Amino acid sequence: MTTTLYGIRNCDTMKKARTWLDGHAVEYRFHDYKIEGVDRAHLSGWCAALGWETVLNRAGTTFRKLPDAEKQDLDAEKAIALMLANPSMIKRPILDRDGALTAGFRPEVYDTLFGN
Repeated sequence: MTTTLYGIRNCDTMKKARTWLDGHAVEYRFHDYKIEGVDRAHLSGWCAALGWETVLNRAGTTFRKLPDAEKQDLDAEKAIALMLANPSMIKRPILDRDGALTAGFRPEVYDTLFGN
């Protein structure tokens, strides 16, 4: 089974997810957007599976600091372009477990996913 955790190293939610995975002896690969980037294919796939509204982190500082003109008339393509230019706008974490995707971290969801 292949598990990849996508996000940013210093994010508090990422730290919680990584602590949970480590504490439950789940093997995973950590993919840091800031270091490794994220490509259009992955981002488009996540948006298709989860919905761009879920993948785009509107609550984060990076999105909130955008000029209003950039936040208006959002659709999938515009959201993907914003996230490619600013990976901090991607919801964290994105967990890919053999192609099954989960956005965000909630311990009860991880319990269900990993059978704990």
